[in-house]
Amino acid sequence: MSLLAGSAVVTGGGSGIGRAIAEALAAGGAPVAVVDLLPEGARETVAAIGAAGGRAALVQADVSRWEDVDRAVAAAVRELGPLGILVNAAGILDGYAPADELTPAVWERVLAINLTGSFFACRRALAEMLPRGAGRIVNVASVAGLVGSGGGPAYTASKHGVVGLTRQLAITYAAQGVTVNAICPGVIATALRANSTRILGADAPVMRGVGGDDAAMRALTPAGRRGTLAEVAAAAAYLASAEAAYVTGHTLVIDGGWTAR
Repeated sequence: MSLLAGSAVVTGGGSGIGRAIAEALAAGGAPVAVVDLLPEGARETVAAIGAAGGRAALVQADVSRWEDVDRAVAAAVRELGPLGILVNAAGILDGYAPADELTPAVWERVLAINLTGSFFACRRALAEMLPRGAGRIVNVASVAGLVGSGGGPAYTASKHGVVGLTRQLAITYAAQGVTVNAICPGVIATALRANSTRILGADAPVMRGVGGDDAAMRALTPAGRRGTLAEVAAAAAYLASAEAAYVTGHTLVIDGGWTAR
């Protein structure tokens, strides 16, 4: 399997799923721009890619700000070459508080990063991909974007929005060589909870019902275990490959059978 030619931009590349995908794309030969609001994690990702023989650049940006996204993609193209791949992995949780307890500030911030940030990055990447007649966009959604849940109205709504955005863009640009797909991870061990609290700051709600104990999570998943970051990254790398040219508008679920119950 070979990645589509060109550089890659990975938002949220400083930790968790974003880092795993950035490292997988770099291992596949793509120079990677690691975009993150929290620079310390992004530095670690860039260092790990470099240590493994890959090429990467750090770009600090808040994906909820159009000016930051515009600057980040421009920097990636300037430093690493024409853009071939975009992965939108930046995202935060809302603490899984019910709607009657969720503050407007948290709602707005979660939607701004998870959904608006994905749109901004897609819009900016398309400006690079369409003239070339080729591109791969992979949006990181979630199983929470496919089904309802007991809490987390902002997170759930944002991920449903990412799935809808993915399908709309796929239809619009399929004939122009740009594929747009989403991955929907299930229960995966990441640092999303801690990073969400840092980004939300004083507005951060008490994180509850997120992750649970390992035995409880295994019981909910037919596969009987959590998924790994490597498994999620492999799915994203396939959708970013040259071989996936006829795959677009697809939502690839990586959940050990959780949504099949």
